[in-house]
Amino acid sequence: MAIFLTKDSRVLVQGMTGAEGGRHTARMLAAGTDVVAGVTPGKGGRTVDFGERSVPVFGSVAEAVAQTGADVSVVFVPPRFTRGAVEEAAGARVPLCVVITEGVPVHDTVRFRALAARSGTRLIGPNCPGLISPGQSSAGIIPADITAAGRVGLVSKSGTLTYQLMYELRDLGFSTAVGIGGDPVVGTTHIDCLQAFQQDPGTDAIVMIGEIGGDAEERAAAYVAGHVTKPVVAYVAGYTAPEGKTMGHAGAIVSGSSGTAQAKKEALEAVGVRVGRTPSETARLLRSALGRVPA
Repeated sequence: MAIFLTKDSRVLVQGMTGAEGGRHTARMLAAGTDVVAGVTPGKGGRTVDFGERSVPVFGSVAEAVAQTGADVSVVFVPPRFTRGAVEEAAGARVPLCVVITEGVPVHDTVRFRALAARSGTRLIGPNCPGLISPGQSSAGIIPADITAAGRVGLVSKSGTLTYQLMYELRDLGFSTAVGIGGDPVVGTTHIDCLQAFQQDPGTDAIVMIGEIGGDAEERAAAYVAGHVTKPVVAYVAGYTAPEGKTMGHAGAIVSGSSGTAQAKKEALEAVGVRVGRTPSETARLLRSALGRVPA
């Protein structure tokens, strides 16, 4: 089992004919993803060869969906075109839209997130690595060869830490790993993923990766307290970040005691979530929660 993305998902790539879109389409295909279409305005009717697989290009998302039955869109377009790309996917009622692009203006994200919600399109990102259900499908840029299929669910603000925890726990494997992105405004949240993992019979335990800034982790802690019965462990990046500085992600800014790693750690631990001080310690805590090794 998995959440949001399975072996039956049919993926289209907006911006597939660009350098980044093409490079990562090849990687997604190598991971077993069923990439059925690319979308680039003005380039419909072409095909792009990826070794033994040729993928047709359409001029619009609506046309691609009608012709191929695509139900996932992965967006690889420049920031100034991202709003239009997501609005097009939402307008075509694509159930899942994964926005890899970073540097998207927040006011654009606010507008296309609202449209996606009204259209019934689950939005992941922007500024995220996407998601992967190992052995089934990959939508985005997460390397497929660093872990295996298993029964751990992972939700993370950080792309790099997503990869590290997947590698640290490669012996256990993952049902799905979701990189939700670190911008101040994103589509899918920690809570959305916690809810889905709690309901997924193929997930036995959950790893949650947060970082300084905002109150997403505190809200996730409150949700865990009332709704999650599976073991949850967490890591919060940014213990040494100086106050008032934006660190990496646009959303990672601390003001006073609000949004600090320590405050988030305390909120999570107060509801029984074990929090590691390093990614490696977090992996050990997860193994301990599953009875694999002593913490």
